[in-house]
Amino acid sequence: MKKISIIISLLATAFLASCGSENTKTATDNAAAITVTMSQISENTNSPFLSVSGKIQSEKSATLSTRMMGFVTNVPVNVGDKVSNGQLLVAVNNDDLQAKKAQVNASILEATAAFKNAEKDFNRFKNLFQEKSASQKEFDDVTAHYQMAKARLEAANQMKNEINSQFAYTNITAPFSGVITAKMIEKGDMANPGQPLISIEAPGNFEVIAMVPESEISAIKQGISVDVTIKSINETVKGIVKEVSSSSKNTGGQYLVKIQLTKTPNTILSGMFATVQFPMAKTSKSTSILIPKDVIVSNGQLSGVYTVSQSNTAILRWLTLGKSVGNQVEVLSGLNANESYIVSANGKLFNGAKVSIQ
Repeated sequence: MKKISIIISLLATAFLASCGSENTKTATDNAAAITVTMSQISENTNSPFLSVSGKIQSEKSATLSTRMMGFVTNVPVNVGDKVSNGQLLVAVNNDDLQAKKAQVNASILEATAAFKNAEKDFNRFKNLFQEKSASQKEFDDVTAHYQMAKARLEAANQMKNEINSQFAYTNITAPFSGVITAKMIEKGDMANPGQPLISIEAPGNFEVIAMVPESEISAIKQGISVDVTIKSINETVKGIVKEVSSSSKNTGGQYLVKIQLTKTPNTILSGMFATVQFPMAKTSKSTSILIPKDVIVSNGQLSGVYTVSQSNTAILRWLTLGKSVGNQVEVLSGLNANESYIVSANGKLFNGAKVSIQ
């Protein structure tokens, strides 16, 4: 009897455990169902375009330097100041040039006096020679002396022109009207030949510098119209391709393209980053699949999207992605046209999770 009681107790315990497990499983299955919203893929048949990053700069800009070495005596402008064409920007000490100029002026006075005296002798002996009152050798000596005096005077005048041209490098002036964008030197600093001192830009007209990969550069032609999106100010403006480089020797395999902006809002500033969309020729392979960027699931170098199986479970499908098109991205492989994918869920998705389509 005792053995029978033990067997009955074990069977009852097993039965109760089986019922509890079944109830737990059912509750878990019900709790695991996540409500999701689906979206169906549609093929993009619009004309394709290439999207590249670029940087805005002024069409007219200059960084000024000097050919002279000396202490800076004056910098009367600051960053942000508006300046006029010819306005003084930087003054470098020019005492040595002033001394050289004084020496050259003295040389000019001396050469001028010698030339005038030689010219009188030349004219006098010319008349005497015509009257046969002076020999050929005497006339030749006077002529040579006159020509040498004339040459010395010309050399002194050219030296004065050289000195005057050097003064332009001690008084740096604005080459055009604009705004000071950078100031790399202060009063009392030593200026060296070739050292950047100050930068100036002419406001109003801007261009975008973009780098295009070699696989796409053949489709970029001068004169085509492009869209330029400036995210920092939430503006999209039109531009015209005005320059296309034919060499990538010094740009790391990328080809430089310049785009002139046809509209320049006041909020645009030099140095802002932009996205340039170049229209591409439409071909039989132009049809592409696009999905929103915010539905992409990333895991290291892998990118994927959740789909739903026939048994209503979530499946993470890995994708090969292509170009970005605004807030969408091109799918090269992993999804086919007219398939559906999950765009939102009211819980955390994982492979095999039960889902309920809304």
